[in-house]
Amino acid sequence: MAVTARRRPRLARAEAAAGYLFLFPTAVGFLVFVAGPLVAAIGLSLFDYDILSPPRFAGLANFESAFEDARLRVVYRNTLTYVVAWALIDVLLALALAVAINRPMHAVFRYLLRTAYFFPVLTSTASVAIIWTFLYNTDLGIVNYYLSQLGLPKVPWLTSSAWAIWSIVILQVWKAVGFNFVLFVAGLQNVPRHLYEAAAIDGAGGWASFRWITLPMLSSTMFFAVIISMINGFQIFDAAFIMTTGGPGDASRTVVMYIYENGFRFFRMGYASTVALSLFLVILLLTIVQFRLGRAWVHYQ
Repeated sequence: MAVTARRRPRLARAEAAAGYLFLFPTAVGFLVFVAGPLVAAIGLSLFDYDILSPPRFAGLANFESAFEDARLRVVYRNTLTYVVAWALIDVLLALALAVAINRPMHAVFRYLLRTAYFFPVLTSTASVAIIWTFLYNTDLGIVNYYLSQLGLPKVPWLTSSAWAIWSIVILQVWKAVGFNFVLFVAGLQNVPRHLYEAAAIDGAGGWASFRWITLPMLSSTMFFAVIISMINGFQIFDAAFIMTTGGPGDASRTVVMYIYENGFRFFRMGYASTVALSLFLVILLLTIVQFRLGRAWVHYQ
């Protein structure tokens, strides 16, 4: 009995040590790739630094420049357009595909559709952006070819300020919809079947069952999908950089692209850090707001 009592604290210490050991790589990754860059951005935002010369303390001058920067307001407007369009279309399309594939069908056909919908998620954004640049070509692209076959005019997808953003949104939705699709498929499979059976007995139709059973049961999944899509939308860079380089003009330039250009093209590291810090605060603020609003419609049981 005494021997067992002595072993328990030793076993507890060993388990605690193993837990800390498993947490160590994650903690190091967080410090190196999240906390470290955040602290560095806060520090650099107070300096005028061009990499070639020593940092010069600037106080709040970079923040004043950001408030007065008209281009920054333009790129934020573009980025918000990306975020709203991407999150809305992506989540709704993923939900529609998941509901459609959850209907009775042959198992092999269902697996093929799941693979087809999820496969674009595994592809490289850079390679996909290059391919879609050729597809969007005004004169030789296959998209305009089929539009002309339908008797519709050719669209300058990547060279028009009206279409550039939407061209990139279409690409991003095509590539990312599979991720949310998998989430919704998993969520639908966890909805108890007896709820639908009880609703059918009470005379509820398909839309009523979807409105009062499916959507409430998927609310937590939908909330997660919206948050992730919003954060990804704010971080969009590679597709826009490859397909339009932010053009025409600043029509498709994003905040991350603006940060990259100021930091590594014009070597305004202090100002780039200020804009990066503003983006972090915007994402944090909108995430907090969504968590507050989510209390009214998200159900976890």
